[in-house]
Amino acid sequence: MLIVVANDLPPAVRGRMKLWFVEPRANVFVSGIKDSVADTVIAWLYKHCPSEAGLLLVRSINRPPGYEMCCIGPPRKPMIDVSGLQLIVETLKPARSTTFRVDEA
Repeated sequence: MLIVVANDLPPAVRGRMKLWFVEPRANVFVSGIKDSVADTVIAWLYKHCPSEAGLLLVRSINRPPGYEMCCIGPPRKPMIDVSGLQLIVETLKPARSTTFRVDEA
C-alpha cells in the first residue's frame, strides 16, 4: 500500500496520480500497489515533483513497524526517528477557555 499526502501538486502530476490512486480527499492519494510498483511510482514522483509540492509518502513494508515514511520537500509537520520508529511531531495549541467569569459588582 502507498499513501501520498501533498500540499500542492502540479496539474500534470495530479492527473497522473489519479490513474494509479484513489483520491478520497483533496491531495490525499491511496493505492494498494505492490512494492515493486511502489518503488517505480516513488521514483517517478521524485523526478516530477518540485520540492514546493511538499509530499509525504507512507508505504507498507514487511518489517516492524509495518510502514516507512519519506518526504519530497519540507513537510508541514516535522518527522523524527525514535529507536527506528518514524513519528510526526504534533504541536499542541493552547485550549480556548470555555468558561466565563462573571465579575460581581
